[in-house]
Amino acid sequence: MESELHSIGELARASGLGVGTLRYYDGAEVLTPAWVDPQTGYRWYRPGQLADARLLARLRRVGLPLAGIRAVLGAAPGSGTAARVLDAHLRRLEEGLADARRELSLIRVMTDQREQPMTTTPAEVRFTVSAEELAAALDAVRFAVGGDPGTPALAGVLFEPDGPVLRLVATDRYRMALAEVPATTAPDRPDGGTIVPTALVDALRALLGAGAGAGAADAEAEVALTLGGDLVRAETGGHRIEGAALDFDYPDHRVLTRLEPEHRIDLSAAELRGAVETGATRTLPSGPNGADCAVTVLTLTADGRLAVAGAESGPGSASGDLRVAVNRDFLLDALRVGRPEQLVLELGGPIAPLAIRTPGREGTFSLLMPVRVPDLG
Repeated sequence: MESELHSIGELARASGLGVGTLRYYDGAEVLTPAWVDPQTGYRWYRPGQLADARLLARLRRVGLPLAGIRAVLGAAPGSGTAARVLDAHLRRLEEGLADARRELSLIRVMTDQREQPMTTTPAEVRFTVSAEELAAALDAVRFAVGGDPGTPALAGVLFEPDGPVLRLVATDRYRMALAEVPATTAPDRPDGGTIVPTALVDALRALLGAGAGAGAADAEAEVALTLGGDLVRAETGGHRIEGAALDFDYPDHRVLTRLEPEHRIDLSAAELRGAVETGATRTLPSGPNGADCAVTVLTLTADGRLAVAGAESGPGSASGDLRVAVNRDFLLDALRVGRPEQLVLELGGPIAPLAIRTPGREGTFSLLMPVRVPDLG
């Protein structure tokens, strides 16, 4: 038999993988030998496994995680699984590279300021956006603004210019909301963003008119925004408001927004709201400062629909293997944003954030942090 097989040393030399690496992937059940000598424990591989070993070596070089390697090597012919895994990994690499470029550009600006103390005052960044779209973006994130005096950096909305869009971010650590507004004119240099305090956010929203999406904000009107240093200024329709920005470092929201979900469910927003409002809840310390709050447990039915565990009505009611617990009030807040007809929910597991998206608004969505429930398993 041995004459028909490759020894582990031969496979290592032919593939570029170390012997120890091959042993590791055997233990991980990614590339298992065709035969193991019961007396010596020595591993032997079929000639056809050399191609798998060489592919494995390349997948390692591009940094594909173990789960992805296992999916590619185990993909059935014609299933398209390998292509989907590789495309998703390429997107993560491209997003990571874009983030690295942006951070390095900001670092270069900061190091230049350290080397030239006379120019340490940041230049102003000016850009123009639609008043109607800015109003909708403020409505989409305002509910997630933090109010805990112990975390003053979260007591406002991050205004983050990013090329042709202005990104708004708000979080209170238990949830996060993001929205993007296309910029008519955009800054030509990178900017780390400005934290606009809550009072100024509310004043800006009032300036744009009440009831976004109901025609109150002029569809043709534009807002000229100026950020930079300690200043925030907004001008529209002959009116201007301005105030001081918050001088803190905002948490890196990109860590959460790059997570890959395991399940994407399309469903009616009205049905989900009804199921959450009427469904069973548990009382757990899920609110700010450990306050007791109602918790909703979401689950997937056997046919892949989303359900509220214990509910007698709404889109399904049977509990499934995947269950995610979230603060009920926070979930309802997120479902009210924009009052959409359809939603896309993304679930990554019981300890991964729950993403709530509206079809057609890629850059505007909410994330809810899961609540740990002891008996969910």
